[in-house]
Amino acid sequence: MSVKHVAVLMGGISSERPVSLSSGKSCAEALEAEGFRVTRVDVGHDVASVLAELKPDVAFNALHGPFGEDGTIQGVLEYLQIPYTHSGVLASALAMNKQQAKHVAKAAGIPVAEAVVMDRRAIGREHPIKPPYVVKPVNEGSSFGVVIVKEDQSHPPQVLASDEWRYGDTVMVERYVYGRELTCGVMGDKALGVTEIVPMGHNFYDYDAKYAAGGSRHVIPAEIPAKIYARVQELAVMAHQAVGCRGVSRSDFRYDDRFSTDGELIWLEINTQPGMTATSLVPEMAEHAGYKFGEFLRWVVEDASCLR
Repeated sequence: MSVKHVAVLMGGISSERPVSLSSGKSCAEALEAEGFRVTRVDVGHDVASVLAELKPDVAFNALHGPFGEDGTIQGVLEYLQIPYTHSGVLASALAMNKQQAKHVAKAAGIPVAEAVVMDRRAIGREHPIKPPYVVKPVNEGSSFGVVIVKEDQSHPPQVLASDEWRYGDTVMVERYVYGRELTCGVMGDKALGVTEIVPMGHNFYDYDAKYAAGGSRHVIPAEIPAKIYARVQELAVMAHQAVGCRGVSRSDFRYDDRFSTDGELIWLEINTQPGMTATSLVPEMAEHAGYKFGEFLRWVVEDASCLR
């Protein structure tokens, strides 16, 4: 039996390039240890010709952000008929657009926070909704461009109208949900464990909290009531299926238990290309479920296909 040739797609041209390079490096090394023949592909604009010449058996998508998780590279792989990991064209595009993902989730009965979508330059000097609220680019990941407007802030953040803003003109203005940061991975159609993310020295789970050493603490299993734990798992699977995800995804939540253990549980978004280092959230959840990192990645590779 021939050894499967896996092209690990990493890097790319989005603002999440450094994160992707880290994911790709970890995945390539672990897949080699599992016995796969691995080629590392730093993705550029010539990726189609590179892959057409390489002819791998599987493309392991370790890209993050625009072009890598928004359906673009998935369309290239479909055109080349190279089986690939994670979600397909439609689910990737839906999940990457926070506005459309929220519409789909709400229609499926998943609780979401009220929000409006608008041009950042139209926000002006008046609050678009009552503070506190969160402003998010509709098509970015890794918390790039996320701004929290506090209750006592007299006007919207001025950076939104400035030339310094680099995250697109369309933003989502969403009601701020107090509480704890929870996240849950889905592997196939089965929920993994629920993790609580505790930012260390950060106001919220921003880029530095995600990726800087000591930026956050992961508590798995999350120390929350059993019925809330089960509900998070249920909603994560519902979101995975409603958006049409394949392989692995991760849904993020806020749980406000300030006044009651029943509290308020709100789904925030779904990530079709979660981080893939050995200490990233989903690999940690998989390990908690009994999958070592290499075994988990082998499952992801074996799950690859076209027409996802």
